[in-house]
Amino acid sequence: MDLPDVGIPERLARRMSMAEQYEYLRTKRVRRRTLVTAGAVAGGLLTGCSDARTTTTTATTTATTARAPGSAVVPFGRHLAFGADPRTQMRVSWQVPAAVRGPYVRIGTRPDDLGRRIAAEVRALHTPGVEGVRPALDQYYVHAALDDLLPGTTYYYGVGHKGFDPAAAEHRPTIASFRTAPARPERFVFTAFGDQGVSRAAAANDHVLLRQNPAFHLHAGDICYANAKGRGLESDGYDPGFWDLFLKQNEEVARSVPWMVTTGNHDMEAWHSPEGYGGQLARWSLPDSGFDPRTAPGVYSFVYGNVGFVALDANDVSYEIPANFGCTGGKQTAWLDKRLASLRADPAVDFVVVFFHHCAYSTSSHASDGGVRDAWVPLFEKHRVDLVINGHNHVYERTDAVRGGEVGRRVPVGGSTDPTRDGTVYVTAGGGGKDLYGFPAGVAESYEGHVRERESVETFRWTRSRQSDAETVEWSRVRYRGFSLLSVEAVSGTRPRLKVSALAQSGERIDHFEVRRGA
Repeated sequence: MDLPDVGIPERLARRMSMAEQYEYLRTKRVRRRTLVTAGAVAGGLLTGCSDARTTTTTATTTATTARAPGSAVVPFGRHLAFGADPRTQMRVSWQVPAAVRGPYVRIGTRPDDLGRRIAAEVRALHTPGVEGVRPALDQYYVHAALDDLLPGTTYYYGVGHKGFDPAAAEHRPTIASFRTAPARPERFVFTAFGDQGVSRAAAANDHVLLRQNPAFHLHAGDICYANAKGRGLESDGYDPGFWDLFLKQNEEVARSVPWMVTTGNHDMEAWHSPEGYGGQLARWSLPDSGFDPRTAPGVYSFVYGNVGFVALDANDVSYEIPANFGCTGGKQTAWLDKRLASLRADPAVDFVVVFFHHCAYSTSSHASDGGVRDAWVPLFEKHRVDLVINGHNHVYERTDAVRGGEVGRRVPVGGSTDPTRDGTVYVTAGGGGKDLYGFPAGVAESYEGHVRERESVETFRWTRSRQSDAETVEWSRVRYRGFSLLSVEAVSGTRPRLKVSALAQSGERIDHFEVRRGA
């Protein structure tokens, strides 16, 4: 059934790529005055991924012609991300409710001395209105690149613009801080989850996260759920105002903890660019790691301490939700192979952690994506990846060490594994705050303090024909149906380890295990 005039009839949208949906909206349904977006691409029928930043400057110039007095515009939604080198680079991003002139960041090593001033850029995003559904909305995202920082140093910063000086007495409560990565590896903690959204549960998870004192946080996609259904269809329904709520909700954490996001199926937004990533390019500044962010902004890597991290966009390889299937033309997978090889060749890197949205191995509602398995799991095995973190299924589930699709080594709660010998552990950390899922009928939860051993689970995987193929698996080791997050302690030195814990929203531990190499 078609939704009431929200864009593309669903019977058509099911057969269209993100690029084709975008072109349909531009030529069939959207009036000319609504075409200014952060990532609009002019020209004929577009297929696959395109240069979503081609007209960002034009969009910003056009959308910022009407300005409110700067003193009346209060920044909100601050969120940090590392640059390519977390020791010396930080990206500060925020939102303003109206266009501003001369945005900037003040920064210093003391809260009372913010002498260094760094110019910022505005990325404006226009979402056209839909009669009877939602009004048009202009959003303004601001980004500053902080380079040449000192490693292992706490910096204080404030964000402002002409008419709003964060160093002024009345605005000093807005000053926040962050810490750069150390010059040499030392113990640190990072956290992770996916599928957060805007809710009391999501906000509660943020509080649990803060108590872990993480150096940074990994978000495995489905960030905000402004796109309601997440099928990669314009008829999914879309409310960009959810992003305002999300950034306000997370500011308490993300203003001091770098928030390293990647792309889920709900993060494809057909209104803003051919591949649906114009919105993400406007809202986030992420590391430049040699993969063109205009093609897939959620693809990058960075090294922190003794751990290399790789973020991927699984929409590119997903059999389940194919709106962007093949959108990088194989470039992402080729980049992944080279990047994993480079990290493994780095003597300073003990462990490699990969995170993305769609599950390689899970038994919950979406189960496992055969496209991920076909494209990437062989590379994870080739390069002996230590830990893979996914979202998509709104549960916590953890495998044994998996090698060749089978159990390479059982890893019970409290156990340990060596990826050079046993295989890779896959964690589904989808309990970030969105409505929870369950497990197959008759399959009990099994977690720390409530272990229910089970020899096998009847589940399925998605095939290229978008059919579900039943499979019986023995790798599902820990299952928890509740809001949760992952907390990982990385230890360097003569006995490097990843000490992985999963925490319920109460703070109670529901799983823990260790990854050791050559143990």
